[in-house]
Amino acid sequence: MQVRNRLKLNMREWWIHVGLICVPLVAVYLHIPPPHLSATLQKWHSAGDFFHFRGKKIFYRDSYGALGSSDVVLLLHGFPTSSYDWNKIWDPLAQRFHRVIALDFLGFGFSDKPRPHRYSIFEQASIVEALVAHLGLSNQRLNLISHDYGDTVALELLYRSDQNRTGHLNFNSLCLSNGGVFPETHHPRLLQTLLKDSSILATFLTRLTNFLIFQKGVGEVFGPYTQPTDAEFWDMWTSLRYNDGNLVLDSILQYINQRFQHRDRWVGALTATHAPRKWRLGQQSPFWTTTSVTTHSWRIPPVS
Repeated sequence: MQVRNRLKLNMREWWIHVGLICVPLVAVYLHIPPPHLSATLQKWHSAGDFFHFRGKKIFYRDSYGALGSSDVVLLLHGFPTSSYDWNKIWDPLAQRFHRVIALDFLGFGFSDKPRPHRYSIFEQASIVEALVAHLGLSNQRLNLISHDYGDTVALELLYRSDQNRTGHLNFNSLCLSNGGVFPETHHPRLLQTLLKDSSILATFLTRLTNFLIFQKGVGEVFGPYTQPTDAEFWDMWTSLRYNDGNLVLDSILQYINQRFQHRDRWVGALTATHAPRKWRLGQQSPFWTTTSVTTHSWRIPPVS
């Protein structure tokens, strides 16, 4: 009996020591500073500019390209990355379009990441409209290319322009790619569900999310032959961690719930458009069913 009590006491002391060691380690981990910008990411940042939207700084890039063309393309990135997603196709686009423009949505990339804040697709759409006005392009017919999160922003912009005519964007064409256009076919990962639906767990998960978790989650949305390099993964992670962006993931992820809440508005804007459409099935994506449409492109008819 004495031996058993002594063992219990030793085990209790052992757990106390483990706790004393782990607590400061966890405390240090939760305050790890964000990684430094790579030379490539720093170059992207230096080539951009900022404008202010309701007191918040929004990062954007605006490059002049092809001579003899008046076409302008506006790029809307996905979750949880930034305008840097378009880095590899930036120069090819500049060879085709007169101007190539991209922004970091509020809460993403180099833009401000306020917290607490109620992030919404409606606000992001208003930010895009404000950028277009800031650049003096309100009367210019624009070509939009969007991805993932940006798809829903694009549909809100389409609704404002095509449905109630209150938008400040004039569409020339629109291409949506890999986005939850039809929310019932989208299947978020477990971590995303916990972040968006559990306020208590989200407080801890946003701080505990690390590069390895991020790399695994983001890597799953790429095909087997299009996986980013380790350096590219690190740049994505760096842009996420910039200005403590990991701490607003739970707030931004409310866009998944917003897609359900406003499905009729956004899907309606898509289905009511009088234009030919292309449909592609994303059969390898873990976020979709085999009947899910992941890419839609069509020509927006001129406003009569």
